[in-house]
Amino acid sequence: MRFSEDVYVYEWTDYFDNNCNSFYIGGEVRALVDPGLSRYIPQLLEQMRQDGIEPDDIRYVINTHSHPDHFEGSSFFAGSDVKIALHAKEMEFLNGPGGQLYSLFGMPRPRIDVNLVLDGEELVLGGETFRVLLLPGHSPGSIGLYCPERKVIFCGDVIFEQNVGRTDFPGGDGALLKKSIRSLATLELEALLPGHMGIVDGAEAVKRNFEIVIRNVFPYI
Repeated sequence: MRFSEDVYVYEWTDYFDNNCNSFYIGGEVRALVDPGLSRYIPQLLEQMRQDGIEPDDIRYVINTHSHPDHFEGSSFFAGSDVKIALHAKEMEFLNGPGGQLYSLFGMPRPRIDVNLVLDGEELVLGGETFRVLLLPGHSPGSIGLYCPERKVIFCGDVIFEQNVGRTDFPGGDGALLKKSIRSLATLELEALLPGHMGIVDGAEAVKRNFEIVIRNVFPYI
C-alpha cells in the first residue's frame, strides 16, 4: 500500500502470528525496513510486486532491531548484493542474550551476514540523508530511522499507536524505553511508522499519540 509518493506500507499479519509492519522507501533510496519473518517473505514480495516493486529493486534492508518478527526475514537476502543493516549495539546483543530469544520461540538464531553495521548518527541512502537514532528500551540496539525532509520516522517497536514495545524480553528496560520515547517527542514529525499496529499520520495525531502514551502507558512500564 502506498503511504506517500515513494513510501509503501505492508501491514503486519496479526497478534497470533505476529509478523511486523514492513516498509519500502523507493526512489533512489530503495530500502526495505524490517522484512519480518522469513516464512512471510514470499507474501511480502508478492505485495510489493503489486505495487510495481521487484526484489531486484531492493538495495538495502534496514532492521530496526534483531527480534525474530522483524529481523529473521533478512536471511532471504543473504548472499546477494543487498546491504543488510543493524546497529552495532544490536549486533552485540544478538550475539549474546538476544540470540537466546530465538530459542524461546523454537527458532534457530539466523546466520545473517550483517554487512552494514550502523554505528553513526547519519546514513546516506541513494543521496538522501537519514538520521539513525539509537532508542534502547525494547532492545539495547533498537533504532529509529528518521527522515528530516519527510518528517517521518520508522520507529520499530519503540512506540505504537497508543502503546509501546514490550520490555519483558531479554535486553528490555522500561526506564530506557521511556527516555527514548521522550526524545522522539521532541522531533518535528508528521508520521510515526511503527513495527506493529497502525500508522500515526499527521502532526497533530503524532503529538496526541505521544501525550496519550506518556499519560496512560508510562505509569505501567
